[in-house]
Amino acid sequence: MSGHRTTGRPRRLPRLIGCLLAVFALAVTAPAGAAGLPRAEDGIGAAAYPNPGLVTGDIGVHDPTFVKRPSGDYLVAHTGDNIALKTSTDRTAFRNAGSVFPGGAPWTTEYTGGSRNLWAPDISYHNGQYYLYYSASTFGSNRSAIFLATSPSGNSGTWTNRGLVVESSRSDNYNAIDPNLFVDDDGRWWLSFGSFWSGLKLVELNPATGKPAGGTLHSIAGRGGGAIEAPTIFKRGGYYYLFASFDTCCQGAQSTYRVMVGRATNVTGPYRDRNGVAMTSGGGTEILAGHGNINGPGHQDVFADADNDILAYHYYANDGRSLLGINWLGWDASGWPYVH
Repeated sequence: MSGHRTTGRPRRLPRLIGCLLAVFALAVTAPAGAAGLPRAEDGIGAAAYPNPGLVTGDIGVHDPTFVKRPSGDYLVAHTGDNIALKTSTDRTAFRNAGSVFPGGAPWTTEYTGGSRNLWAPDISYHNGQYYLYYSASTFGSNRSAIFLATSPSGNSGTWTNRGLVVESSRSDNYNAIDPNLFVDDDGRWWLSFGSFWSGLKLVELNPATGKPAGGTLHSIAGRGGGAIEAPTIFKRGGYYYLFASFDTCCQGAQSTYRVMVGRATNVTGPYRDRNGVAMTSGGGTEILAGHGNINGPGHQDVFADADNDILAYHYYANDGRSLLGINWLGWDASGWPYVH
């Protein structure tokens, strides 16, 4: 989101529009590398990107984030009034499951101008409880904040406000929205966030509190004030992968959002794209963009599941509705991800 340009994101949709029962053509059942599936190394254009996999039921979302419960079910949180929740038993059929704060979140109103619409959550499960980082802001402003809530079950109405984590003011050169929690192999907690301004940031957290440990605020990606947001960090092998969304969200079928990636051997960077360009200098390798009836796919979540690594995101239908997209992530011989 940008406060100083009219092409910024109208974040977020005041209310996500009703549900759509949809069946989308997709070869998600094909094995990785099957004929016809785009590979990152092939240099295939956007026209060849796969459609989302089959999802049904309540699939109207914006900025989806997933966690797999110990039971094997899935819990999804997404932008909406008081943070919307959905559940699924099979990652295909989804149903609405209320909101995180059915009684409201008055501690956020100084950042939202009184709106109940809270943005871009990140949900995860650690040490027997669910953690939810989420954003409070208004379109066009970097007077923003990221808050934390926890819950023993993840269910609507069971969440406890744990307070402010990071905030930004109009005098800052960054925007405190779009959080993503990453826990490294040593048990250290890291929160990435950011939108427009000077780009994406990373700060270490204290695992005991879920709040900043007082260390350096790292810059991990930027486009010189241009459109970049929604960081997601994912570890595979010896690399940390930084996924981000470039270009314009939230313009319905005219959205130009796309999913980009770079990687590093250290969680703090430097992250570089496939061509070696630093993401702090605008680099990024595209792995998904608009194609056919799939407009502006982005604000991705990446997670490992039992069957495959998963890319979840929202996209816009031609009529402007914001819907859930899910694809598998494959990895080429050089260790770069591709969507299939």
